[in-house]
Amino acid sequence: MHSRKSSGFTSTHIIDPHKWVVRYADYLYNYALKRINNEDSARDLVQETLLAALERMDKFEARSSEITWLTAILKNKISDVYRKKSAASPDMIDISELDPLFSQQDGHWIIRHRPVEFEMEPEEPAQHPEFMEILQNCMKKLPNLWFAVFTMKHMDEKKTEAICHELSITPANFWVIIHRAKVNLRACLQKNMQ
Repeated sequence: MHSRKSSGFTSTHIIDPHKWVVRYADYLYNYALKRINNEDSARDLVQETLLAALERMDKFEARSSEITWLTAILKNKISDVYRKKSAASPDMIDISELDPLFSQQDGHWIIRHRPVEFEMEPEEPAQHPEFMEILQNCMKKLPNLWFAVFTMKHMDEKKTEAICHELSITPANFWVIIHRAKVNLRACLQKNMQ
């Protein structure tokens, strides 16, 4: 066990890494799996997170809970994976190659190509386990860079500028990737929800 002295006061918070696996491994695994979409990689990331936390225990200042601290470490590990995947992706998309589904002036849907509305019950679609399973399967089909951009924007709710910086892409490429990811996901969802 480890107590921490910080900022002129002694923290009564005690870190107990022996209980991390029991307390937090499932949560961390599920968090990683939703963002990486690969069970083996998610398990590896959890292990790397716990090892990194062990190495940095002396830096934990108890300003947040253990799970918040561990999740922050995991988020950094996931960002590293996204960066590696985006670096391994083929050349960036040329904005002039915008799909004819979108206006080249503003990037919005061309009216005749707008997707049809889903016929779902009034509740939030994310509350339907079947929908979430189909969405996860559709996301697995996205190219690595598209998956990373879509996940960072819509699951992690990162700002566009931060995503562009982390993945070394231009804002124009970001918007093309987001549009294409949405088009592909929409088509996959419509096909699988009939």
